[in-house]
Amino acid sequence: LVRCTGSRAPHWLAAGGLPCDPSTGRVFTEASLEVEGHPGVFACGDCGLVRAAPRSPSGVWAVRVAPVLAANLRRSLRGEPLRPWHPPRCALQLLGDGGAVDGQPRALAQWGPLCLGPSRWLWWCKAWIDRRFISRFQALAPMAEESPCRGCAAKLGAAPLRGALERLGSPGGDDAAVIAGSLDEGLVLQSLDGFPALVGDDWLNGRLTTLHACSDLWACGARVESAQALVTLPRGAAALQEEWLLQTLAGVRSVLDPLAARLVGGHTLEQRTTAEGLSLALSVTGRSEPGRFWAKGDLAAGDRLLLSRPIGSGVLFAAAMAGAAEPEWLDGVLEEMAQSQQPLVDLLAAHGCRACTDVTGFGLLGHLGEMLQAAAEPLRVVLEPQALPAFSGALELLERGFASSLAPANRSAWVELESGRVQAGALKPCLRELLIDPQTCGPLLASLPAAAAEAALAAVRAGGFPRAELIGTVLAAPA
Repeated sequence: LVRCTGSRAPHWLAAGGLPCDPSTGRVFTEASLEVEGHPGVFACGDCGLVRAAPRSPSGVWAVRVAPVLAANLRRSLRGEPLRPWHPPRCALQLLGDGGAVDGQPRALAQWGPLCLGPSRWLWWCKAWIDRRFISRFQALAPMAEESPCRGCAAKLGAAPLRGALERLGSPGGDDAAVIAGSLDEGLVLQSLDGFPALVGDDWLNGRLTTLHACSDLWACGARVESAQALVTLPRGAAALQEEWLLQTLAGVRSVLDPLAARLVGGHTLEQRTTAEGLSLALSVTGRSEPGRFWAKGDLAAGDRLLLSRPIGSGVLFAAAMAGAAEPEWLDGVLEEMAQSQQPLVDLLAAHGCRACTDVTGFGLLGHLGEMLQAAAEPLRVVLEPQALPAFSGALELLERGFASSLAPANRSAWVELESGRVQAGALKPCLRELLIDPQTCGPLLASLPAAAAEAALAAVRAGGFPRAELIGTVLAAPA
């Protein structure tokens, strides 16, 4: 005995208070697909029913209504009038009947009250249409190659930055500026950082931007005490902007609250072009313990260099814009980027950290070059390329030719390799590119006394950073 019951929408739709057809459970909507009496809520396909133009459930209707649904979702967010959907009276439906001829499946063709089949050639037509439809979702069009990267890869290149500061007579300094206090009593430090949103999740973007900004203070051995935020929102309905701002600031607070740091104020702006999305910048203020301040240039001959976590986030997000990064690669890098590096401050201090910086937009080689440039005596670094930790997929993507839009400007740091100030042997091209890959929420790079380096590495790994590595040694430059 076979009983054909037809399809029925989930019971939770009616239980949730939405107006539903008693016989099928489908939600009644206007011609715009907006649920009756519920502005801003839409339904279509097998769960929706336009009261003025009822149609039996079919995947055909779900596909044909998609452009109207997409347009009305955008119009609803912008507060614009909605478009009505005008469905045709009938549509061709191809249905597999479950039978077979000589092992070949069959299908039926239905057009209103008319029915043809079952036959094998109708199944072939159905299979060809279905495969063509699915293939459109398996080969998504990438963004334009010239699309600039976001996050810290939106940073200005080193050359124009350095040129402007030199002409102004204001050379760059440490990761954070000392604004008050003394070394004996503790220093008050301040820094500023931010960028266009790296991810579409406003809460997560708020968290990542805050972690990135705080790392400047952590790289100096300080604790964060307060922050101010500058949030630039896209144009949109007031309710939508309120939600964007709420989620962004909640992400900021998710970092500051565990640190007992306060969000003391800020400012908001609205974009004046439709091309740009949300961006966030933070000014962070903190304080170092008495006697503790790690300057970039205080490394010494014999020190070992510790990198707190992998690099390669820049190329991963660049490849994501081209649809070439595997989802699990992005999940992995975001998990590590969203981890606070504040615990590293005490761990590194306990093992005699001398100098530190955070690896961000200029890449590992660029920031290492800044440390050597700031050193009081001529030094060089011997890197151990085999020890460099890279995020899953980063080297593979670099080998395939992907790179961040900031990478061409960062390649100027290869002069460190060519001059011999940084020695790494014969590097494969992908490793040379990895060294200049811009990082968002990048690792801390710390210089430690050789005698304490292995113990420091073990402590850092046990403290929640299992992929930390000792990547090189500081030596005196040849006379």
